[in-house]
Amino acid sequence: MTATAASPGAAGSAAWADALLLSFAQGGYVQAHPAILQPAEPFLDLSGEDIRKSLYLTTDASGEELCLRPDLTIPVARDYLASPSAGKPAGFSYLGPVFRYRGGRPSEFLQAGIESFGRQDRAAADAEMLALALEATAAFGVRDVEVRTGDVALFNALIDALDLYPVWRRRLIKDFNRKVSLTEDIERLTLATAPGRNEYEGVLAALAGSDRKAALALVADLMSIAGTTNVGGRTVAEIADRFLEQSTLKAGALPRDALDIIKRFLAIAGDPNESAKQLRALASDAKLDLDAAIDQLESRIGLMAARGVDTKMTRFSTSFGRGLDYYTGFEFELHGKGKGNGAEPLMGGGRYDGLMTQLGSPTPIPAVGFSVWIEALTELGQSSAQGSAA
Repeated sequence: MTATAASPGAAGSAAWADALLLSFAQGGYVQAHPAILQPAEPFLDLSGEDIRKSLYLTTDASGEELCLRPDLTIPVARDYLASPSAGKPAGFSYLGPVFRYRGGRPSEFLQAGIESFGRQDRAAADAEMLALALEATAAFGVRDVEVRTGDVALFNALIDALDLYPVWRRRLIKDFNRKVSLTEDIERLTLATAPGRNEYEGVLAALAGSDRKAALALVADLMSIAGTTNVGGRTVAEIADRFLEQSTLKAGALPRDALDIIKRFLAIAGDPNESAKQLRALASDAKLDLDAAIDQLESRIGLMAARGVDTKMTRFSTSFGRGLDYYTGFEFELHGKGKGNGAEPLMGGGRYDGLMTQLGSPTPIPAVGFSVWIEALTELGQSSAQGSAA
């Protein structure tokens, strides 16, 4: 795809965004027009905490909970699944308003982006997304950017290989996806539970060694006997997960050797190729099978280079995550040079292969994409143009 740079003198974000959308169309991505009003459930269940707490919610006459779309990935995915193209390779672009509470900043703002569905060549599709994102920044006259990448599939593979209790696995992956510091939680999980009587001692003892299905059944039975379906707004599943977590923590601590391996893993960062070598060394030392996940990483790095991405200027970190629960693999963000970790990205995206089945697809469908933060990119593009003029 050849991106045509938008004129620095273009009036407002919309004109710049139109030029960007044209460049996406030239790359073969058909423009999608999802509805502004969406069912709230997918966003409440599948998005990150930041999106969930910023939703604008309403209820229709039938009682269905709806929301103004807070982003466009889920709406585009829903429309794709409802179309005759569902399950087949298809690519879509989009440009339109999204709505989130942002604490003093406008709640309605423009977002553009690309979503690619159904491609089985995952590493190549990942590399294409990053390459297209970099071309899109150039369409706004921005070339000096920081590229931050990660891969949640590597962390998931590590946790699976360590063969931890399912409760610990879910908890650690949840922490990772929500961009909270894992250190405090990991340290706490290595400490034995303090002695003392819990008012639910009998329930915890009954759940010791149980899996999630058994825990759900027991808690459902107990709540049915009590004649209730929720406590304090928590569902049966949420209460079961909490009891199961407490019973697991009571039964023992996270093994110290597992803690050391996780810490070593999360410390790997820097040049992508060097990071892959360090991951191979870690897997060998710890006698863990991480080959498939590392192979995918190395394949992606090579394909990124083939697409013209300077991988030596790309930072990879095993601890990098974007805070969205539905990501399953490659994740990335583009930032203006020198912007801190708390700054809004210019673009961000990644792989979310599990989302399609969560939205109702009977079979898994590979999916990857990215979103463009028009406001941030326009502001940086105008600053770059003014700097060049000076």
